[in-house]
Amino acid sequence: MGFPGGRAAIVKDVEASRRRAVPVSELRASDADRERVARLLSEAMADGRLTLAEHGERIDRVHAARTLGELTGLTTDLATAESQPILVDDRPLLATFGSLRRGGRWVVPVRLPLLALFGTVELDLREAILQRRHVVIDARVLCGRVRLLVPEGVRVDVSGRTILTSRGVRVRPGDGDGVPTVEVSGTLVFGSVRARAPRVTWRRRVGDRLRRPR
Repeated sequence: MGFPGGRAAIVKDVEASRRRAVPVSELRASDADRERVARLLSEAMADGRLTLAEHGERIDRVHAARTLGELTGLTTDLATAESQPILVDDRPLLATFGSLRRGGRWVVPVRLPLLALFGTVELDLREAILQRRHVVIDARVLCGRVRLLVPEGVRVDVSGRTILTSRGVRVRPGDGDGVPTVEVSGTLVFGSVRARAPRVTWRRRVGDRLRRPR
């Protein structure tokens, strides 16, 4: 059993998304993003990967950076892709007979194609940047699994076509219109999709109850 268009269709979806939206590398950087990069540069100087002069030059560029793309270019030679302080990568996510995980500070594009063929894709969105308030994960799943960990206040909708596929959504979305939404579309066959929010500690639960109006 296959999917219409296969891998070529996934790549085509990515190119269409790039034409419709502002490139993720051109999104504006926050002070927190600059601090993440500066922290890695300091670690690199401490262990000898950067000289004092190189560190000073890159720190100046960190403070002058206005976009995420400008920041990511300062650390590409200091850590693997998985260990980068900020990950700007809108290529399709492919897990075939294995697993793939993405977490930390990364940008979720407007439309993110995903293929899980006898594999598992885990997406941790707790520190991620949504390119828009409504993003779509275009999933092609065959005997695979999709796992989402989302922060409190984010809604997850599974709208894709499912055939003998289990689904479980246990999140805590916000109220009202305009709630950040992650939609899982596409085709899922003999697979599973799970989405959850981080567990709430007992201290948090007690605090929430005490703050409720009586």
